[in-house]
Amino acid sequence: MRSNNTGLRGLFVFAYAGVLGVTGGIALAEGDPDYDPPLAALGPVPVPPDNPITDEKTQLGKLLFFDTRLTGDASLSCGDCHDPKSGWGSPQPISRGYPGAIHWRNSHTAINTGYLSKLFWQGNAKSLESQAPTANQGAVAGNGEKDVMESRLRQTPYYIEKFKEVFGTERPNLDDAWQAIATFERAILSQRDTPLDQYLNGDEDALSEEAIFGLELFQSKANCIECHNGSMLTDEKYYNLGLPRPYEWEEFGLNTITFRWETYAKGAPEKYYREFKDDAGLYFTTKRPSDIGKHRTQPLRYLAYTPPYMHGGQFYTLEEVVEFYNEGGGENEFTDGTHGIESKTPILKPLDLTDEEMEALVIFLEEISGDEITMAVPKIPVYAVMPDVPGLDQAKAKRIGLDIYLNTIAAK
Repeated sequence: MRSNNTGLRGLFVFAYAGVLGVTGGIALAEGDPDYDPPLAALGPVPVPPDNPITDEKTQLGKLLFFDTRLTGDASLSCGDCHDPKSGWGSPQPISRGYPGAIHWRNSHTAINTGYLSKLFWQGNAKSLESQAPTANQGAVAGNGEKDVMESRLRQTPYYIEKFKEVFGTERPNLDDAWQAIATFERAILSQRDTPLDQYLNGDEDALSEEAIFGLELFQSKANCIECHNGSMLTDEKYYNLGLPRPYEWEEFGLNTITFRWETYAKGAPEKYYREFKDDAGLYFTTKRPSDIGKHRTQPLRYLAYTPPYMHGGQFYTLEEVVEFYNEGGGENEFTDGTHGIESKTPILKPLDLTDEEMEALVIFLEEISGDEITMAVPKIPVYAVMPDVPGLDQAKAKRIGLDIYLNTIAAK
């Protein structure tokens, strides 16, 4: 779809004033006639009073973010599913999972998550501090056990020193580890000077003419702002868009097993567990039939670096996403009455966007993503277990995989 054509520039001159006159940047949509906050530049990241940001805690959190100690078999880290080289998310439609298993949804980017009040596609974590343990202990994600993960930290001299320096404890505590990771995500992975922020702060040259045209379409004819509003370009509400079923769920047995297990484990009745073939989303949290098939609105910042898109990675390009919305969304078993459920959001309507208008929207979304945030994976501290460590007996050492090392040291 992308091209540098004179038609788009000519269309911009005519349409720019028209869309401004229609809405003034505030959209009211049939089916959800609420006030939509205007787009806004990012301010300082919110910081909880019980977990202030410090340089020392940020650096500790950076190490822990990339440390495999905080998962079941010490083969994964946060950075495996939130890879700096892949937009701090996953390049796969369905995120990788714990070895021998596979996840069932696409990984969000970690960029700017400190600004969100609802995390995960179901919004079931309300803070970064609660998100980390949910992911690291999830059966198909990190699959870690609390005492095992904590013991690994306590058998690492560098962590003993740093946790005492940052938190004042004699030995590392797992809850403090989650606080450090959350601090790293707030302090390092927050982007406040993108072309969008510059434009909204008064720099009219921060966006190209095509992107400005896309912005105006975003707020008017395309009506993206109905759900993608405010400083993070999300209302953090939940909608059923009628997304197609992920290809992997129908073609790969392990994906199907995970989906079936998750549907059962999250408390769906037997009828739903046996019959559903699409992701029930918010329903797993609320158990309200009206919420079946709904997922949280995704923020649009940093979007250019985070394909594939949607909760099952259904789309690989922004062009595909825009075309999907232009058609008024799609249909799935939660929109067509298959189970007596028709929960598709009434906001979605065919938009009748031209190719040039869809191209302008894509240009806008690409330009507002700003510069890519890259980071080298830090060197992770090593174990150095001593036989007289308080609380470490042979049984515990065996459980965390250090019994051979302990025996070797003790024999010297």
